[in-house]
Amino acid sequence: MKILITGASGLIGRRLTETLLSQSHQITVLTRAPERAAKILGSKVDLWPSLKDKTSLDGFDAVINLAGEPIADKRWTKEQKQKLCDSRWQMTEKLAQLINASQQPPAVFISGSAVGYYGDQGQAVVAEDEPPNKQFTWQLCARWEALALAAESDKTRVCLLRTGVVLAEKGGALAKMVLPFRAGLGGPLGEGQQYMPWIHIDDMVNGIIFLLNHETLNGPFNMVAPYPIRNDQFSALLGELLHRPSFMRVPAGVVRLLMGESAVLVLGGQRAIPQRLEDAGFEFKYSELKPALEDVLDK
Repeated sequence: MKILITGASGLIGRRLTETLLSQSHQITVLTRAPERAAKILGSKVDLWPSLKDKTSLDGFDAVINLAGEPIADKRWTKEQKQKLCDSRWQMTEKLAQLINASQQPPAVFISGSAVGYYGDQGQAVVAEDEPPNKQFTWQLCARWEALALAAESDKTRVCLLRTGVVLAEKGGALAKMVLPFRAGLGGPLGEGQQYMPWIHIDDMVNGIIFLLNHETLNGPFNMVAPYPIRNDQFSALLGELLHRPSFMRVPAGVVRLLMGESAVLVLGGQRAIPQRLEDAGFEFKYSELKPALEDVLDK
């Protein structure tokens, strides 16, 4: 296939691009930093610095949209919230417009979203039809998804990636989680009962490719492993695998003081399950957290 990818320099995008190239697909990457992208992704990809001169996406078989400002890197000031929204909404809207302007549009548009779509769901099991709690993360994701769905037609199907915490050997959330544990300061956050939906990077990439190749699939998909885990269980397992203590509980008040409103990302959670992926026949390589963590921590 000929595939256009945004966000290809990010955690998921790098691995996905590498895998698709190994499968002999032709990859074009949209990037604001072509020189950096070339160093990261190699010489086999075509690089577009912008979409300003594009009038359609004719010639592409698929578009995979992974672009977006990292959501947990900074406090959610009014300005940062707008940046989080704009970095997702503007790109998605432009891609949908170009798809709609195409004579022979891409057959599939796979666009990012997050389990944050559901808001904090407490202990409830969350499949794709679960009604959301309308917090900021819902506002962010709901608009993001609606802009992507504007590209849907009888020629183009749209798949939405409601992604959990992606576990990978370098970068991403796990790299930040590991730091206090390595210093002997690891432990649960708040009460520790909040669920953390997670997915191994290999399953994330394989799941996207599964959606790419299955022509009957569309709509939202929870990109999470089948067994989400509570924060206190995650902390205990991470401490065990790192051979470090994991009893330094961080009170919720301290987390809120440090993170502000974005503390909901770690004090809240979703007991999300990949119901639609599994119903479609996708098989996870890492269903359980322990082998997934063993794999990424060993690299």
